[in-house]
Amino acid sequence: MEFTVITKDRGSKARLGRIRTPHGDVSTPVFMPVGTQAAIKALTPEQVRGLGAEVILGNAYHLYLRPGHRLIADLGGLHRFMNWSGPILTDSGGFQIYSLGTLRKITEEGATFQSHIDGSHHFLGPETAIEIQEALDGDIMMCLDECISYPATREEVEKALGRTARWASRCKNSRRSNRQALFGIIQGGVYPDYRKRGVEEIAAIGFDGYAIGGLSVGEPKDLLLESLAATAPRLPEDRPRYLMGVGTPEDLVEGVYHGIDMFDCVIPTRCARNGLLFTNGEKVVIKNARYREDGLPLDSACDCYTCHHYSRAYLRHLYVAGEILAMVLNTIHNLRYYLRLMERIREAIREDRFRDFRDGFLRAQSG
Repeated sequence: MEFTVITKDRGSKARLGRIRTPHGDVSTPVFMPVGTQAAIKALTPEQVRGLGAEVILGNAYHLYLRPGHRLIADLGGLHRFMNWSGPILTDSGGFQIYSLGTLRKITEEGATFQSHIDGSHHFLGPETAIEIQEALDGDIMMCLDECISYPATREEVEKALGRTARWASRCKNSRRSNRQALFGIIQGGVYPDYRKRGVEEIAAIGFDGYAIGGLSVGEPKDLLLESLAATAPRLPEDRPRYLMGVGTPEDLVEGVYHGIDMFDCVIPTRCARNGLLFTNGEKVVIKNARYREDGLPLDSACDCYTCHHYSRAYLRHLYVAGEILAMVLNTIHNLRYYLRLMERIREAIREDRFRDFRDGFLRAQSG
């Protein structure tokens, strides 16, 4: 993997870049649609590509449990298995282990957990996480980290911080080749001094890219932004910076403002399935009765297939009738909204006007 910073915005820390991978180039800042189980819910890979996605995310935890990483390897790897020809980033499963709550136990060796599918017992350690991701054969792998909830004491955060660094070292040492890039993950909760220490410890090990983890786990928005501001500028300039799992449109704009290059989140696809649709004006809850006779497109400023062909009234009808097509059309729109937002962000950075773009966007969202 190669990363190049093309230009920087003078009014912020935003930067325009390019990631080169064996399966193609990625323009940054970039939003990665989440294909947790080797699928972007409700869409085909061709539709996802047509919306402008250059890279997608798969999850090692879920694919390890079902259908199994060895099966995917035997069938030619994740790209061939899901018919996606572009770059793929595979998450290590650290957040999924965290979300299991009482169904998991963390030790220095790794995580022992019960499957959310059938209750069977499994172990995931740093070496196992790398083994699974190498079998999946994506372009970018993630280290296994210990994610903790909010609130957490300084003692709890310090313990997880040290373990995350030790696990990162074990992940790097267990790689069988350098063909796939490997990113380290920064933890530290909402404590700026621990975030600083996390950057220093993970950067000292040395990785192809760096991710900020452990945010959007229940902390107030102001603490999320403070933690981001305390972490992102400290990350190595010559490596991609990835903010994991944080993803309202406002979050993406603020992340770019602080120098983030990569984002992923389930928000656009999950909200689409639940009838919450993003537009360049208001957020639309499509089940509301006010849209029953609304013949206008969902968003007249959107260039997606849904907005070009269907009215709000039709989208509401599909949703309240429980039609599968509602999920398809809603997901097409929400993902295109996110990917188009990133296109607008890259254009603003290229033209050295991102700070004005950010200020205008946040005003419009709050109004």
